[in-house]
Amino acid sequence: MFGIELIDASLATALLIAVAAGALSFLSPCVLPIVPPYLAYIGGVSFGELKSARSGSGVTASAASFVLGLSTVFILLGLAASAAGTLFLEHQRLLGRLAGAVILLFGLHFLGVLRIPLLDREARFESRHRGGALGAFVLGLAFAFGWAPCIGPQLGAILALASQEESIARGTALLAAYAAGLGIPFLLAAAFIDRSLGVMERLKPHLRTIEICIGALLCVVGLLLITDRFSAIAYWLLETLPFLAEFG
Repeated sequence: MFGIELIDASLATALLIAVAAGALSFLSPCVLPIVPPYLAYIGGVSFGELKSARSGSGVTASAASFVLGLSTVFILLGLAASAAGTLFLEHQRLLGRLAGAVILLFGLHFLGVLRIPLLDREARFESRHRGGALGAFVLGLAFAFGWAPCIGPQLGAILALASQEESIARGTALLAAYAAGLGIPFLLAAAFIDRSLGVMERLKPHLRTIEICIGALLCVVGLLLITDRFSAIAYWLLETLPFLAEFG
């Protein structure tokens, strides 16, 4: 019974990390600044209309299609990572440590300890469909692939955790949580566009701090995978939040 409880607590920890990684991806220096123009583009309105909050519910509906598009890609990646993890189950510990080492390097990049040139660029995909649900969905697919070098470290960390899960469903849930962490702020920005534009403008001077937070999170996840200490967090969660045992 305790083994099941431990697994559930471990999954809860991983889900929290996945949501946090998604939220930090949204706030990252290469995503946050392009949110307003993306909202205008997928909503088929001018930036002036967007700023004056005359875009209406059309932008919110398009944003939902955009989030659905990027979530589709992330969930499919989660399926692939989980399937690969179960396929190489006997080498899972070694693969986890190798993934942890790569994630740690990514974290050091964001902290500024070392710089990886590839992560300072993004490969952008353009969509010819402007506005509408279909165009927004296609752009969401393109975003998930095109911004891979930028959000790749955070996404890679969650994919590594997904590959460590014992079932495909659990691993896929982690990528769904990551998609929620990235997508929900995007939806909120569209739904409350008049306020969100002001909030995003005020956040711009703090982008470096956000980048450091991303680096710290990646370093923690990387070290936990390298040292095979992720289960220690699960024990701590069970002691701190006993209600998690009820899920077993």
